[in-house]
Amino acid sequence: MTAAVEKKPDEVPPSSADAEEEVDDVEEDGAPEAQGAGGEGKKKKKKKKTKKKKAEQTEPPTVGLSKLFPDGNYPEGELQDYKDDNAYRTTSEEKRYNERMAMEDPEVTYNNIRRAAEVHRQVRKYARKVIRPGMRMIDIAETIENGTRALVEENGLESGVGFPTGLSLNHCAAHYSPNPGDTLVLGEKDVLKVDFGVHVKGRILDSAFTLNFDPTYDKLLEAVKAATDTGIREAGIDVRLGELAGYIQETMESYEVEVNGKVLPVKPIENLSGHSINPYQIHGGKSVLLVKNDDQTKMEEGEYFAIETFGSTGRGKVIEQGECSHYARIMDAPHVPLRLTSAKSLLKSINKNFGTLPFCRRYLERAGESKYLLALNHLVAQGIVQDYPPLCDVRGAMTAQFEHTILLRPTRKEVVSRGEDY
Repeated sequence: MTAAVEKKPDEVPPSSADAEEEVDDVEEDGAPEAQGAGGEGKKKKKKKKTKKKKAEQTEPPTVGLSKLFPDGNYPEGELQDYKDDNAYRTTSEEKRYNERMAMEDPEVTYNNIRRAAEVHRQVRKYARKVIRPGMRMIDIAETIENGTRALVEENGLESGVGFPTGLSLNHCAAHYSPNPGDTLVLGEKDVLKVDFGVHVKGRILDSAFTLNFDPTYDKLLEAVKAATDTGIREAGIDVRLGELAGYIQETMESYEVEVNGKVLPVKPIENLSGHSINPYQIHGGKSVLLVKNDDQTKMEEGEYFAIETFGSTGRGKVIEQGECSHYARIMDAPHVPLRLTSAKSLLKSINKNFGTLPFCRRYLERAGESKYLLALNHLVAQGIVQDYPPLCDVRGAMTAQFEHTILLRPTRKEVVSRGEDY
């Protein structure tokens, strides 16, 4: 774990947990008079003024959001109006009524995704401040995950980490998270994709950003951020996914990067995509590719999407490469009789701790598992668990990623993970 910031003796830490009460006594005006037989004597009572100190977040973040938002209402994301044939929705009384009904339905309420989004914003604010070259990747991952668990007030499958923290470097675009014993250290010239998730009652907030410490690849990051913002701007109810991909591609390909005097085009990674998100299911079935295609599938009212784009200075295509860290139980996996006792035991642990949420080897060890690799590989071979190895472009290329979760509300689009940073 990353060492906590040391507190100097004269520093007062920000308030955490329950807010302290400050009590001011009001002095009495003179001594009380002796009470006579008729009870005419007057005695002034002490008045107490009670001020509650507002709870504040600590560094590193440890204060649960319920302490910071005691009324249970969490901040709304950035709102964007629908366009063209759906512009009427913004002022439609019927659509506004549908939203009010949704907020009152515990299964549909937007409050869960907003709570997850606020956790993400606060955790990444600290992460962006402390992630520096020289840190071990495993320490970066645990800093993010510890903050997420504390702020979302982790509680079994009710709330917690949405999926393993992705910390893919350079030509590796996605699905690398350090396994136990990983000694990899972040370098000065590295381009780091930070992709982490938070869930509340199965509503998964999926958002990612890229960090670089050398200005060489600033334009690459700029291109990918702009492409993601284009995807968000053009997304909406009834939008066809193949056309949306075309807008993303056009923005991405309008950028170039100069590396050592050579001008390189920024290419969208053609076999990576954004995706719809269902409760407890990170990839919900619909894909938003990054290159124009003929997919006529439409976005629909009430859906959640991860709009994520990846740009590369390489070939713009990834392959599976390297040691696997990401896994998830398949949603509709067939019932297969397992001969290995260890596989049965591991599946029971996966069902209890993660359900269909993605997990990694570090999470299995945290849940008390050991010597599980044979059993895990058996579950993969039997089609019960899916493995997600790292996805990499050609060595020497650089890749970047930006991602937001959006909600297609009846009246307008809400970019729930938007923050001041991106």
